[in-house]
Amino acid sequence: MSCLVLFYNSAFGDYPKVSRFASVPEVEFTTDRARLREADAVVFHLPEAHHIRDAVKYPGQLWVGWSMESRANTRVRAETAAMAAFDFHMGFDRNSDVWCPYLPQLDEWRAAMAAPRDSVSETVPAVLFQSANSDRCGRDPYLTELMTHLPFHSYGRFLNNRTLEGPDAGTPSKLAVLRRYRFTLAFENSMEPDYVTEKFFQPLLVGSVPVYRGAPNIADFAPGADSFIDAGQLTPRELAQRLQQLDDDDAAYARLHAWRSGPLPDGFVALLQPIRVPLFERLALLVRERLAERGTRPEGRPTLPFGWRGWADTKSRPARAAVRKALKSIAGLSPR
Repeated sequence: MSCLVLFYNSAFGDYPKVSRFASVPEVEFTTDRARLREADAVVFHLPEAHHIRDAVKYPGQLWVGWSMESRANTRVRAETAAMAAFDFHMGFDRNSDVWCPYLPQLDEWRAAMAAPRDSVSETVPAVLFQSANSDRCGRDPYLTELMTHLPFHSYGRFLNNRTLEGPDAGTPSKLAVLRRYRFTLAFENSMEPDYVTEKFFQPLLVGSVPVYRGAPNIADFAPGADSFIDAGQLTPRELAQRLQQLDDDDAAYARLHAWRSGPLPDGFVALLQPIRVPLFERLALLVRERLAERGTRPEGRPTLPFGWRGWADTKSRPARAAVRKALKSIAGLSPR
């Protein structure tokens, strides 16, 4: 059974490149919102929910809520009524219908284990990359105090005291810097189970030890029991003392890299198995399965699930205009 999947709104300004999914059997991906009526499944990027408040849902259509941001930074995810409009959830939560973690692939972990670790060259033990001003868990005051107890280099806008040498090539430039430090301060902007971002994984891949503060179940995402420092239960002073001790004790520090001698724990390898298949291919398989169960798409009038919802900020004039336009396009429908 062939089906059409529509990306309704962009992800921070960029739409997925649908040409990459051309090989998925009997599934077509599009970003053309004019095809909303014929779409079998519609993917909504939830962190930019203000772009979806005027969306109408046609009978039998499958709606997919997609977010790799924490609930603290995605207001709509806390709104039960709004989230009830979605048939599938795609996100970092391990109970998502389509799981999309920040985890690197197995071959990346194997390459990290085999890579040499002789690039540490900086005189201070730790490095920080942080520019975003989002702070839902007190990381900013924590890091500010930490700097009074432990010298570290900061390349982001927050607590900045270092700049990149040469042109900034994005992630490759960042990784090249991380290699030069024994520790990387990996502090999430909010704390939520399963919300583990690239902040934790990038240092591990290049030979630095992440000093992590974020998801309470971070150990589930680690390639080894002693592969990172959990700052979650330490005060800034205690963390500074811990890092200084490790920096002065080469044998103790080396144990933080023992996992690189392998093999990777069975549980960790099992964690990586679902992501071997690309994200949107997994979504396509799920949509095709549900469509096959449903059969012929039913007829009927569309609904406006988000009309006049408080989370959509419909008090503003542009928002009210958007809802009125949607209502007009499906004449006779009143907001619920």
